[in-house]
Amino acid sequence: MKSPECRNTVRWLKFNAVGAGGIAVQLVVLTLLKSGLALNYLLATALAVEAAIVHNYSWHQRLTWLDRPTGNAWLRFLKFNLTTGMFSIVGNVLLMRCFVTAFHLNYLFANVLTITTCSLLNFLVSDRFVFEAK
Repeated sequence: MKSPECRNTVRWLKFNAVGAGGIAVQLVVLTLLKSGLALNYLLATALAVEAAIVHNYSWHQRLTWLDRPTGNAWLRFLKFNLTTGMFSIVGNVLLMRCFVTAFHLNYLFANVLTITTCSLLNFLVSDRFVFEAK
């Protein structure tokens, strides 16, 4: 039997692997919406984050927190969207505005910085609330 520290380390590594895929989804969607469709970078950011949220939830359900099944996956998805999703969208939009407007960073580089900033909070909320052990 693995120790709690070992399980948490493995879970953190899985979380980051899923998150890396989510970052790719988010950056591709952001690029398509901003550069391809010429949407405002803040609206494009919010939509790109939501695409990553859907991606991440489905993989966290199947991989990161597979050992914590739930009776109602839709309720869990709602909890995920309302917590980590809202932290991600609000955090990304606010930080993007700051990084792009105040610091004049490229929108893609700024987006990578915002993703990094939000990830630790998202792991804690997911582990303790969304995918909580029963």
